[in-house]
Amino acid sequence: MRRTIGSSGLSVASIGLGGMPMSIQGRPSEADALRTIHAALDAGMDFIDTADVYCLDDTDIGHNERLIAKALRERCGDRDLDSCGVVVATKGGLERPKGDWTTNGRPEHLRRACDKSLQALGVARISLYQLHAPDDDVPFADSVGALAELRAAGKIAHVGLSNVSVAEIEAARAIVPIVSVQNRCNPFDRTAWADGVVQYCTANGIAFLPYSPVGGGRGKAKVATDKTLVAVGQRHNVSPFQVALAWLLAKSPVMIPIPGASKVASAIDSAKAMRLDLTPEDLAELDTAFPTA
Repeated sequence: MRRTIGSSGLSVASIGLGGMPMSIQGRPSEADALRTIHAALDAGMDFIDTADVYCLDDTDIGHNERLIAKALRERCGDRDLDSCGVVVATKGGLERPKGDWTTNGRPEHLRRACDKSLQALGVARISLYQLHAPDDDVPFADSVGALAELRAAGKIAHVGLSNVSVAEIEAARAIVPIVSVQNRCNPFDRTAWADGVVQYCTANGIAFLPYSPVGGGRGKAKVATDKTLVAVGQRHNVSPFQVALAWLLAKSPVMIPIPGASKVASAIDSAKAMRLDLTPEDLAELDTAFPTA
């Protein structure tokens, strides 16, 4: 199953790999992380989501980007990422002072962050560059305008947004084409429907990239033990995590979930959800348990 990232023309597998768990606190060894990335690619994933701040602190900026670049060099040699057949999306607009997570949407910061991401990834142009979050201290139009300038300069091919409202998406689209939106979304956090973001992206052909689609670091236990997800999974002999991902895929043709992984088994299990066909009865049961309207 393949999907297109908005109007970008980029076609990717319907489930991508979220790189964050491989680079933050509690991260695996580099060797294990590289094996996880290779396992995801071998299982059919060809879209990887990362960010400059997927790292331990401000002395470690770009860790996940460098890790992904190393894995792809091992796989593809000296070929660039485009010819390698893998789309890598990254983000700018946050900082990690002493391990904290803070916003910085100032244009000058975004320009520097983009240059550092280009260097960390080892590419001349980033396929998809996303504003990580709006900064309350910076006019939103200024932050988006900086990304528009980076696109015009050829440093990024396409612009995306993360952690945004419908009003912010509309404001950004008045400045530059927006091909993707990345907000938190899973069976237990359906804010993206309550706020109308999923519906807006679906109606306008913008890819919606739900992060933490199986609950994230602290929410995975709820997915693992939820009676409805477990019951549907048992009928198909699959994990409840696969059911959660397949349910998201069924909710909209623009959905491209990006489950994080730090272990080979987790990456392979997530990829299998692309081949899980939920029945109408399954979907009705899941929609009753997790209403979005």
